[in-house]
Formats: sequence, C-alpha cells, structure tokens
Amino acid sequence: MSDAAQPTAAEVRAAAEAVKTALDRHLAAVERRSGEEDPAVYDAFNELAAAAEAYDELLYDRYDEVTPFEIPGEDTLPPYTGPEEPSALSVLIRRDYAVAEPQRLMAQARRVEAADEEAPDVEASGTVHGALGLLFGEFEPDEIASRHKEFGLEEGDSTLWVTAADESADPGEWLEAPFEEVDPERVVCRFDVSTVFDEEFDDDIEDDEDIDDIGDIEDEEGRDDEDGDADPTELDGDLDTDLDTDLDGDLDTDLDEDDEPARPEADR
Repeated sequence: MSDAAQPTAAEVRAAAEAVKTALDRHLAAVERRSGEEDPAVYDAFNELAAAAEAYDELLYDRYDEVTPFEIPGEDTLPPYTGPEEPSALSVLIRRDYAVAEPQRLMAQARRVEAADEEAPDVEASGTVHGALGLLFGEFEPDEIASRHKEFGLEEGDSTLWVTAADESADPGEWLEAPFEEVDPERVVCRFDVSTVFDEEFDDDIEDDEDIDDIGDIEDEEGRDDEDGDADPTELDGDLDTDLDTDLDGDLDTDLDEDDEPARPEADR
C-alpha cells in the first residue's frame, strides 16, 4: 500500500478508542443481561467485533502490525427467537458444483434423452446448460449429490438450514421467491460442508506431526549424550579403523604367493 493510501496515526488512534468504547458497552450489556439470549448482548457483541476488525485493519495498514484477537466469521447465526414449539418448518439446501467434465455430463444427458420416448425432436443434450436441465429433471438432487462424479460434476460447498415457522405456508405462496424471506433468527440448526474445513484439519495434523518430529530428534540427541556415543570424532575413528582392517584383510587374502591377485575358482 502506498504512503498516500495509508491511514493516519490519528485514524488508528480513533479506531483504538472505538474498541475501548465498544468493550465497555459489551461488558455493561453482559452485566445487565436478562437471559442467555439477550438481544442487547448480541448487538454489543457485534459492535465490538466490528470495532476490533476495523482497528486491526488500520493497524496493519499503518504499522504492519496485527492484534491477537480472532474476529468471528459472519456465518455465525444470531440467537434463536422463533417459536419454542414450531408447528411447521422449512428446509433450505444449497449445493454448489463445478462442471469438471462437460463431455461426460452431456453423454449422461444423451442416455436420458435416448430412453425418453416422448422427448422432443430437438436435442437438449448438445449443450451444457441443456444437459444440466435434463439430468436435474430426471434425477433427485440427493441422487445427483451421491453420483456427481458420474455426471462430470465436482462438489463445492454446501449448506442446509432448518427454519421454524408458526404455521405452514399456503400452497404456492413462496414459489416466486423461495429464498427471499429467510429469517436467520428462526434457524433451528444448520449443517455446512466445505473443503476449507478439511484444509484447517490437515494443517492442525501437520503442525502436530512437526512437533512430534522435533520431540523425537531431541529425545535421540538426549540419549546419545547420556550414553556418550554422540562424539562424531569417536564415530569417525571407529569407522576408519574398521574399514582399514577389513580392506587390508581382504587384500591379503586375495593375493597369492607371487603378490598377484588370486584367480577365483569356478564352481563345478
């Protein structure tokens, strides 16, 4: 970042003061909380998180430094405020796919098209978007999820939200905009799937393995020092003596009386 675009020291100081103010407000809200899911505490928490994030960014831009605080992601759901005994629920599912093998996708669509005797004369399987329409019209979403590789698809992130309602919606009521009025405060539970979780887990495993390897090395060095066998001079001396003895012995044995190399006798 250029010097012209950097925040001023006064801006960084103001952001730090905002964090202090938000921290005081959060503590006051916690002290006055009316229950486990007090909305005032929730609002104060979000204000503190936003102030801390803003300060962290300005501090880095100005001084190339960071804070030790981890800001929660925005996917954190707010406290549940829906009915305690919901009489209806909605399940919202999103699954992302990448079209990894278009030819495989269209080949599967051609099979569906060939098996449909009432299919129109125009082939929809000749394009990717037409093939997707055929496959998703023929198979249930759960079946496509379990067989995605057969259809040339590669899984991306997915999420499932279960939301509570006071009563069931009328038929056709929300079909024009099915995902427009989702209230996060009525989400009973959610399930997320993403490769980012696998990467974080792999990083933790690698860090643990590195720590174990360092411990093993230190243990071996400690044992060598205790036994007195870690002196490289002594090891080199032992190796040189053994090699000289073995080589001299072998040469003496292989020479005949005229100091000529003895000819090995062939097996008969």
